[in-house]
Amino acid sequence: MRITLVEDNASLAKGICYRLEDAGHAVDMLDTGTAAEVFLRDDGADLIILDINLPGVDGLTLLKGLRARGDVRPVILLTARAETADRVIGLDAGADDYLIKPFEMAELEARVRALLRRRDVPQQQMREVGDLYYDAVARQLFAGDVEVVLPRREMSVFECLLGADGRLVSKGAVLDHVYGVGADVEDKVVEVYISRLRRRLSAHGIQIKTQRGLGYQLSAGQSE
Repeated sequence: MRITLVEDNASLAKGICYRLEDAGHAVDMLDTGTAAEVFLRDDGADLIILDINLPGVDGLTLLKGLRARGDVRPVILLTARAETADRVIGLDAGADDYLIKPFEMAELEARVRALLRRRDVPQQQMREVGDLYYDAVARQLFAGDVEVVLPRREMSVFECLLGADGRLVSKGAVLDHVYGVGADVEDKVVEVYISRLRRRLSAHGIQIKTQRGLGYQLSAGQSE
């Protein structure tokens, strides 16, 4: 899944980012409310982790803006404010969860999992693609009753292509989905993941078509 993190404490932000990436998520990091206000209008995140005390626009104002324009993505607020009244204000502003600093990373991960599960409740049916079935909640692929294990990065590439519903996905979009926007990673790594993923999926009736200079397209049941 893709997560947007807005936190101005650099060491905390890096710690959260590393932990979430280890869990298989792509993370976009921002450190000011002003930058986040622009970014959150067009990003494709599944979940937002938002500090309240930010330079520029504060987190509560950002959250109210999201809800005012109909953005219903789950939001976890991070704050050092421990009073009940502060939690009530945050939840009334539209937060789905509230985590008080300092906190254990394991607790943050658990809350992320819970919110993502809640978001995916209407889509818990497995999705059929080729000869495989994909469980978006568990992030697992199955051939019958047997799990088809994909390395973490390849699973992220697969999810990106599958989510496009047959549309062409640019190399840059795949890279952003896997590593987060602005990550210092050469786009050639996408070619490596695509090549490996293509070999793994071809036996199950799934093809990844390449249109040079344009991107990639996932298809099933057709020869390349």
